[in-house]
Amino acid sequence: MNRIIFITATILGMLAIVLGAFAAHGLKSLITAESINTFETGVRYQMYHAFYLFIIGGLKGLTEKAKRTIFYLVIIGLVFFSGSIYGLATNALTSFDFKSIGFITPVGGLLLIIAWLVLLINFLKITTDNS
Repeated sequence: MNRIIFITATILGMLAIVLGAFAAHGLKSLITAESINTFETGVRYQMYHAFYLFIIGGLKGLTEKAKRTIFYLVIIGLVFFSGSIYGLATNALTSFDFKSIGFITPVGGLLLIIAWLVLLINFLKITTDNS
């Protein structure tokens, strides 16, 4: 599972850089500054969670079940959160109205929060030896 997590984190990080550059250069003349700012929010959260997955993949005290749960929560959360933000920010450029699926943005955010909560719960389960 760690290998899959590391590969996915690497791909998410690379895509975040590509999408950030695309927003800064390719979209600059096509959408409003507010829409670029919105797009960059999606990129930022994608990059944060790429780093988060690197940390998860490297943690020794985390069970495989917890890693798998966090992995899927982050992937689905990013598709819903960042993916919908990318669509909403570039809505003026497409024939599909992304506003009709805008309700999935907070669902994605909730899944990302739950991924962090799963990590917290697993940390709280770790017992320490105070001797």
